[in-house]
Amino acid sequence: MDKLNTEQRSKNMAAVKGKNTTPEIRVRKMLHKMGFRFRLHRKYLPGKPDIVMPKHHLCIFVHGCFWHQHPGCKRATVPEFNREFWVTKFQGTLKRDKQAEKVLRQQGWHVCVIWECETKENELLIRTIRRCIGSITSLCSGFRQSMSE
Repeated sequence: MDKLNTEQRSKNMAAVKGKNTTPEIRVRKMLHKMGFRFRLHRKYLPGKPDIVMPKHHLCIFVHGCFWHQHPGCKRATVPEFNREFWVTKFQGTLKRDKQAEKVLRQQGWHVCVIWECETKENELLIRTIRRCIGSITSLCSGFRQSMSE
């Protein structure tokens, strides 16, 4: 049973942001600190990536662990109340995520997902960004230089 009434639940859900979330801002600040420049929420790209680095053909999605059901994460729970609705909703989200990634890759973009739980600690976030950026040869030298300073 839901602990909130319909009006309270509706108010809570309406407050959930789709962009400029705290995890997204953490990633943007770290990328900027590391010397990278980027664009935000490019509507013309499939899935509207949170961060786009056109120079390097890299799209970064910053996914909430709950909303995108991060495998193995303690935040990736399915609410007991109205469970069927949530399962269907999460399945639709995962399907859209996979489709957007597929189309972006077909268009020649590199795609990286950074999970909300990976943004909580700076060291973990730096390692995660390294993983994203390190796989793209053209970025590696710039990344190493910015981290050694």
